[in-house]
Amino acid sequence: MTPADTLRLVLLSSLWGMSFIFMRVAAPEFGPVPLVLVRMGIGALLLVPLLLSVHYLRLVREHWGRLFLLGLINHVLPFSLLALATTRLEAGFTSLINATTPIFTALLGALFFATPVQRQQYLGLAMALFGVYVLSADRLDFALGGDGWFILAVLGATFCYGVAGNYARMHLSHLPVRVLAAGSTAASALILLVPGLLLWPAEPISGLAWGNGLALAVLSTTVAFLLYFGLIASAGATATSTVTFLVPVSALFWGYLILDETLSLQIIAGMIITLAGTAIATRMIRLRARRA
Repeated sequence: MTPADTLRLVLLSSLWGMSFIFMRVAAPEFGPVPLVLVRMGIGALLLVPLLLSVHYLRLVREHWGRLFLLGLINHVLPFSLLALATTRLEAGFTSLINATTPIFTALLGALFFATPVQRQQYLGLAMALFGVYVLSADRLDFALGGDGWFILAVLGATFCYGVAGNYARMHLSHLPVRVLAAGSTAASALILLVPGLLLWPAEPISGLAWGNGLALAVLSTTVAFLLYFGLIASAGATATSTVTFLVPVSALFWGYLILDETLSLQIIAGMIITLAGTAIATRMIRLRARRA
């Protein structure tokens, strides 16, 4: 990557890491679904102007059904589940569980999308899942008031991302990135409009929560999407995928600095195991086969 690409990658990881901070602050007042409506509604308003040409509008019209499905499984469901999780879980902890997204992408690709998985990737998958266990073993309490259901919500979000990644690769990879970004964001806003308004909180929302909600929409969605797709075009998908390993580090740093979240030995150990396993599973780290 060029120095400019590296700078974009670091900025992107910081913006996506900050998204967990924004959700952690705003979700308790907005509620998960209204917050995601704000996120995707403002994102749509800012991204849809990128489609103002006959060519792009024709592509959206031809593929509107698939863009709606992509918006549902890649934005609406996972963003709502993550927002729900951050009403209870720390931002850094949530981001570490979310970093297992490539694991679900690989597993679902092998099971349902005919994507081959090599032997070393199974080792990576096992390591990453063990890292998640190290992170959350003492918090898997499913009794009333426990963290277990919120951890499952994060894993549900990563499952949705895994489905969406394989679906987009199989059915939408031929579309321009602006059509994917703006089209799926606009579809998400339409899907969320009615439930988001019905679930809108009765109590007034504080200025702090509004500020974090707007930052989530503008910085961690609109600007981040433009950086992400620009980086794919410039540096390629493989280099861009390294953002998976930087986002949790960014979220842990910002959570520690802004929200006074703790960095325990358990979290650090779980992070190292999870990210190492993910790196092996995605072949960012390649293991040499032993010669006979």
